[in-house]
Amino acid sequence: MADKIPSEFPSIVVGGGCFWCTEAAYLMHRGVVTVVSGYTGGAVANPGYGAVCSGRTGHAEVVRVSYDPALVSAGDLFDFFWKIHDPTTLNGQGADEGTQYRSVIFYADEAERTAAMDSRERARTKWGDAIVTTFEPLEEFYPAEDYHQNYFARNPEAGYCRAVIAPKIARIETETD
Repeated sequence: MADKIPSEFPSIVVGGGCFWCTEAAYLMHRGVVTVVSGYTGGAVANPGYGAVCSGRTGHAEVVRVSYDPALVSAGDLFDFFWKIHDPTTLNGQGADEGTQYRSVIFYADEAERTAAMDSRERARTKWGDAIVTTFEPLEEFYPAEDYHQNYFARNPEAGYCRAVIAPKIARIETETD
C-alpha cells in the first residue's frame, strides 16, 4: 500500500501539526515522489489513529517524504518545513493541540540531523529564537490507516479541508511563487 516506496529514493520524516496539512503541502513540492502519513516517536508498537490522538502513546503525526535527489535535496525539504507550519507553537498547530501535533524533525542519521539543524539556522532569520521544534532520532515509522493517505486530494470538500488545509495551501502557493 502507501508504505511501498522505491528504495532508490531517500526520505525525510517531519511533523508539523496534523499530517493531512503537512502531506498536502509536501505533495506540492518539486522533486517529491511520495508522501506517506504516519506515526513515530512514541512507545507503543503499531499505534492506531485513536490511540495517537489520545496523546498517551507519545507518537507524533508525521509524514515520510520520499524525494528524487536529482531534483531536490533534503536541505531544501527541511527549508520548506519551516514555511508550512508555525515552529514557535509548542505541541500544536491552530486548533490541533497535544504532543501528537508537535513540531518535530526525525533524523535517520548524523548527516540528516546536520542538514536539519543547518536548516533551522536558516529559518531563524524569520522565526528568531522562538523555534520550539525538536529533533529526535527516527526509530520505527508506522504508516497511518489508508483513509488518511492523500486525505486532502480525496476529500477537498470535507470541513477540515475547506477550513484549514485549503487556505494553508493557498498561502503556501502565494509565498513560494
